[in-house]
Amino acid sequence: MEDELSPARLLHALSPLSEDLIQQLDENWQQEKQLNAYEFLVKKGQKESYLYFIKSGSIRIFYPDEAKEICVGFGHPGELISSFPSFIKNLPSAFCIQALRKTTLTRISRDKFFELLNANYDLEKCWRILLEQALIGRIEREAEMLNGNPEERINRLLQRSPHVFQNIPFKYIASYLGMTPETLSRKLNS
Repeated sequence: MEDELSPARLLHALSPLSEDLIQQLDENWQQEKQLNAYEFLVKKGQKESYLYFIKSGSIRIFYPDEAKEICVGFGHPGELISSFPSFIKNLPSAFCIQALRKTTLTRISRDKFFELLNANYDLEKCWRILLEQALIGRIEREAEMLNGNPEERINRLLQRSPHVFQNIPFKYIASYLGMTPETLSRKLNS
C-alpha cells in the first residue's frame, strides 16, 4: 500500500483489509477530480453518483435555504465525502457540497463501490464503522446545538477540530455553529 493518503489506507485503518481488496479499491478509486475555489461538487437536486476521497483542499456541506445557507459540515484531506443520503438512496441531493479552495479528490462510482461492498465482508465492516462514526458525530453535534451556549459550541469545535479555524472562512464556521460571524469573532476575541 502507498504511503500517501488513500481511501484504501483510510478504510484499512478502521479494520484490516486483505491486500487483494486494497488493490481492488486502489484500482477502482482512481478517477481524479479537481475543483477550483467555490466550485460545486454537488448541487441541490443532483443525484450523487460517486463517493469521494479528499486528497487536498477543503470543502463545505450546506443546505441552500432561501433566507440563508446553513452549513452542516466540512471536509478535509484524508476524509470521505459525498451527499450520503443521495449516494445511499440514489435520490436527488437535498444539500450542496462546495470547495472552499482548490481541492483534489479521487472518486469511485456508486455502482462499483456497492459491488465491492456486497462482495467483501471486510469492506462492509469498514463501511459500517464509518456510518456508525458519522451517526454518532451527527447526534453529538445536534445535542451541542440544542444544549450548548455559543461559548460551549466554539470550545467544543476548537477541541474536536482546531484545524477548522485555520482552514475555513469564519462566516462558514459561524453558520455551522448557529451564530453570526460577528458573534463568533466577538466570542473568540473575548
